[in-house]
Parts: sequence; structure tokens; C-alpha cells
Amino acid sequence: MAFSRRDFLSTAVIGAVSLGMEAEERKQPQSNKSETPVAGKRPIMISAANGFDYMEEAYAFLKNGGDTLDAALKVVRGPEDDPNEDSVGLGGLPNEEGVVELDSCCMHGPTRRAGSVGGVRNIKNVSLVAQAVMEHTGHVMLVGEGAERFAVARGFPRENLLTEHSRKIWLLWKETHSDWWGPGLSSPDWKKRALGSTHADEFLRRLERMKEVAADIGIEPEQRMVAIRKVLFPPTGTIHCSALNEKGEISGTTTTSGLAWKLPGRCGDSPIIGAGCYTDQDVGSAGATGSGEENIKVAGAHTIVENMRHGMSPLDAAMDALKRIVRNYNGDMDRLRFMDMTYYALRKDGAYAGVSLWDGYEVGKPHKIAVHDGTRRAEKTVSLFSGVSQEWPPTPQ
Repeated sequence: MAFSRRDFLSTAVIGAVSLGMEAEERKQPQSNKSETPVAGKRPIMISAANGFDYMEEAYAFLKNGGDTLDAALKVVRGPEDDPNEDSVGLGGLPNEEGVVELDSCCMHGPTRRAGSVGGVRNIKNVSLVAQAVMEHTGHVMLVGEGAERFAVARGFPRENLLTEHSRKIWLLWKETHSDWWGPGLSSPDWKKRALGSTHADEFLRRLERMKEVAADIGIEPEQRMVAIRKVLFPPTGTIHCSALNEKGEISGTTTTSGLAWKLPGRCGDSPIIGAGCYTDQDVGSAGATGSGEENIKVAGAHTIVENMRHGMSPLDAAMDALKRIVRNYNGDMDRLRFMDMTYYALRKDGAYAGVSLWDGYEVGKPHKIAVHDGTRRAEKTVSLFSGVSQEWPPTPQ
């Protein structure tokens, strides 16, 4: 059964708004009290939640005098090397042609340098390639084939990054859905599609069809609904890490395989200095994971650092960046619920914050930030809106 691009957009909307008719009461901004600007501990590292398992070794390295950027890179390399982490590095979900493309950037506070790569194929540890661009070229950013050739020249091995697990989910997407062509959420042509019984029945039929295709492809029964979710709501993933040592030196890095099923050549916010990551030795460091296109438009990481420069606490600085995304949509909740963003802010004195647009992607699974300042822990982010984005399972009532 073939589906048009318009069908895809309609289906995605139906799935996400299916329980939204009664959701008005949970869409209001949470009350966020201004954070008292109290200094934190040093050394300290903050990371996206998927860096939690890799912080112990990195923190020990940092505490024993290791370079701040090298410490942050030790954290993000963990997910890059993990074939089961399908939003970063090896095993990342591919673009619409089935090819994994990776993005990364880094900033080294003590020397005020930066490096970045975008749309890199066949190289697993692009965070280290971004560092190599910073250290071994007169450039800041390399992309595509040129970045890959540079990586190989620096000794990085070429390897196939598409695992069998990610390939099967891509096949499911290819068989049952369209692509990223068509009006996005920011387009005036994007329309809210009201949920009616006909739409609901059609969506449930398509859901059953996706289950059948998933079985034919060979996706294990317990993984089929997980795979279907990734088809309906393409993961954005990513990992950011900022590290601050006892002397007050600070660095940051962000790395990702980008938005699943993206158009080839698409770069999100992760490789863009000032969007996915920004560090200023005089002030602090910030990074982002989530809806890359939205973050690019507000230069999120740079905005947060500049806010902190002008006296805002990390919490208030990051909340302000979220509010700029909301402003771009004039507070239109019908569109804002289709995106999410998590910001990580670390001030030079050790104060930090983790904020998110929504509580999480799923009920009962809140966004979290990983922290290590001598004690490793995961902390729930402070969210601007209560409830979850891209609500799922998409079962119309």
C-alpha cells in the first residue's frame, strides 16, 4: 500500500494529536521561579542523560588534571561507540537513502578554539574529527566528503555505520511512510487536521499494516512497536557534554547522527557553533539536544551563554532560550507539541541547569541531565510546559 507525502504529514498529525483534544489543561507553562545565582562545585561535568554511564572515568580524568575538552570527549565517545545507541555514531538511524550521516562540534575554552564537522559518512567518532579540525587546520568547519577525507588523512578508519537493527527500522520507514518533503511546522501551509472517526479508522488500519511489515522485515515482536514509534516520530537524539575543572577552565562538545530519515546533506544544530554548543571561557558553556531546526533559529547555546554573561542564572538563561522558540510560533500549542528541546547550561563558577520544552517524550520518562561533581547522578530537567511532546501510543479514542 503506497502512501503519499501528504498522507505522511496527515498520519503524523493524527497520531500526535489523538489524545490532544482534552490536553488543554496540561499545556500551560509551568511556574519557574528564578534561580538564586549560587556557585556550584568544581570540577563538574554535565551531560545529556545518555552520557551517564561514561562519566566516572571522564570525571576522574578531569579531577586529576586532564584537559576539559578531552574529558568531555571521553563522555560523548561512549554513545558514539555503542551500536545500540541509535541517535549517535555507530548504529545511528540513517537518512532517507539509508546512509548514516554524523555531525559534531567542540569548543575549547582555555585556548578559545573551535572545530566542527557536518554530514560525515563512514567515520564513527566525529567528535574527535571535530577536535582534529580545531587542532590541525586553520578552519573551524568541514562538511561532507571533504570532512571524511580529512578524517581518513588523520588516521580515522572508514567503517560501515549502519547496523542491522537500524537498517530494519529504515526499511520499515521506507515501506510504510513518505519522507521530509512537504511543509514543515513553521510553514504557513501547515494545517491543523482535526481528528475525526474516518481519520482514526484509517490510522489504525495503517498501524496494523506497519506491524505486518515489521514482522515481514524480521523485527522481533518485542521491538516492533518501538520501531513503529521511531518511524512515526523520528528521533532527534544527540549527546552534549560540558566540563569545568578546578581552575575554572571550561569546554564543551555535542555529537549526533541527526534527525532520523532526514534528507541527505541535512545538518541540524549539533555541528553549528552557537547552536548545538557554545563555550566562552569568561562565562560558561551550553549545549542542546532535540529539535535542531528550532534551535538553529534561536542560536540556543550562544543565547544561553550571553544571557549568563549579562547576569542571568543558568536556569533563567536556558529558560529564556526556550521561550524564544515558543515566541517563534506565537505560542501556538498545536505546533509546539510536535517539537522538543533540552538545554544544558554550566556557568564558570560551577552553577548549572538542565531545562526542556516538555517534561519528556513519553509519560513516566522525563527528560534528565547527567551531572558529576564528585557524585554522579541524573536529575530531571525543569520543563517549560507540563506533559509530553509527540504523545504516544497514537491510538485515537
